Amino acid sequence: MKQDIIHVYFMPGMAANPSIFEYIKLPENQFEMHWLEWVLPLDNETLEGYAKRMVKKIEHKNIVLLGVSFGGILVQEMSKFIDCKKVIVVSSVKSKHELPKRMKVAKFTKAYKLLPTQLMSNVELLAKYALGNTVKKRVELYKKYLSVNDKKYLDWAIEQVITWKQEKPHPNAIYIHGNKDMVFNHSCSGDCIVIEGGTHIMIINKYKWFNENLPNLILN
Repeated sequence: MKQDIIHVYFMPGMAANPSIFEYIKLPENQFEMHWLEWVLPLDNETLEGYAKRMVKKIEHKNIVLLGVSFGGILVQEMSKFIDCKKVIVVSSVKSKHELPKRMKVAKFTKAYKLLPTQLMSNVELLAKYALGNTVKKRVELYKKYLSVNDKKYLDWAIEQVITWKQEKPHPNAIYIHGNKDMVFNHSCSGDCIVIEGGTHIMIINKYKWFNENLPNLILN
């Protein structure tokens, strides 16, 4: 009996394009991979509204959603509006309680509204905010992967992360986090697969782990 192909949709992190998944390979006789891309938010659009729009890009049933960082937050929201076989959240947070202290402070002070996102077309600034502080040696890498630098999108995305309302982890999600993640450094506790030495960009530099383990995580 022929096995049905499982469709896996990949959502990149804040400001990133889908090429962050270029090294992820799944057996083609079992899976078909689909890359999702960020679109510009509408005026005053909520994360829920954005998630509903993104769900319209899904062309198959009983899919797998995999999201990285802010994309991990988004796929958790998208899964509320579509039937999913699995939701896989990488280098992200399970709830608002895992957000770093600096982001919690920014929420109450509204400091995030003062961020000079118009300067984020400067890839060094964009990389530092989206991926952490290890910028200097890898600017060319970030130029390749961080291409969504529209000011409206960045203002919106930063606000959605900082003001995310989810109280508890998604009951059916698989959370994968690196113990060297300096962007979200409180997310290894609880029901989580922890990758030793994994950083916030481990989807790129730990891709062999994902290629070896994603098939079983999806199927089992």
